[in-house]
Amino acid sequence: MNADSDVWPWLWVPVTIVAAALQVGRNAIQRGLTEELGTLGATQVRFLFGLPFACLFFLLAWWLTKAPWPSLTPEFLLFTFIGGSAQITATALMLAAMRLRDFVVVTVWIKTEPLQIALFGVLVLSDPLGYGTGAAIVVATLGVVWMAYQPRQSGSGGESVYKPVLLGLAAASAFAVAAVGFRGAILSLPDGNFLVRASWALVCGLFYQSLVLAIWLTWRDPATWQRCLKAWRISIWGGFLGAAGSQAWFIGFALTTAANVRTLALVEVFFAHFLSKRFFDGRTTTQEKIGMALIVVGVAGLLWLQT
Repeated sequence: MNADSDVWPWLWVPVTIVAAALQVGRNAIQRGLTEELGTLGATQVRFLFGLPFACLFFLLAWWLTKAPWPSLTPEFLLFTFIGGSAQITATALMLAAMRLRDFVVVTVWIKTEPLQIALFGVLVLSDPLGYGTGAAIVVATLGVVWMAYQPRQSGSGGESVYKPVLLGLAAASAFAVAAVGFRGAILSLPDGNFLVRASWALVCGLFYQSLVLAIWLTWRDPATWQRCLKAWRISIWGGFLGAAGSQAWFIGFALTTAANVRTLALVEVFFAHFLSKRFFDGRTTTQEKIGMALIVVGVAGLLWLQT
């Protein structure tokens, strides 16, 4: 693992930026499908239609590098289960929040994920937390609070104001668990080419996620399952963007910490802002812009302190 990061010390930076751009495109497609397929149906699109592309990426990496076929160790399977389950939950929560609130603002709430990864590192792994890192977390968290706060208006709406905030922050927590889980899966594989290990983790993760949701939808909501299959013309693009973006994320996880990758992924906020204005006629208030700026400062500071 260290050898990979020594040979490719900055590869994770452009890879993460590409992943963030691809993820915004995938989220936009999923957001459009949510009205037709519901939250779980749109979530399944990401996994089911991304799996064939992930298999293609893996086979290409395996063929080009001539690396040995990766194994399925108990530790790898456990981390894949944790990461895959958390990502299913996170995606469903994210799409539910996007049904209630502006596309770009929900994306910003989810971008509290790198801060939560840093905190999980302290609580679970006893990672050191310096004063500078703590200050960066406080600034970014203040940005989230600033964006989310709206005075309760008499006679209505208090619950509708805070529900998407809670959904977005819960999605961020689940995405943080997923990132740590998938990085753990990649690290648990025997030494080998980082492209093959990252691609193998992606294939196994998507296979598990597709299987779980296919069983659930067949059992609980067969009509939605049928609509998912019929919507393949648009879903295949969501699958491609999702698989390509996840491939880039996993390469980043193979080369550096999940906190580094997800912190740099803040650029997704700006991609989402452009997409929201261009296609969804999104509106961002001055209050929300100030909150975004604080999050940018906080997360950028966190990244600087970790490099």
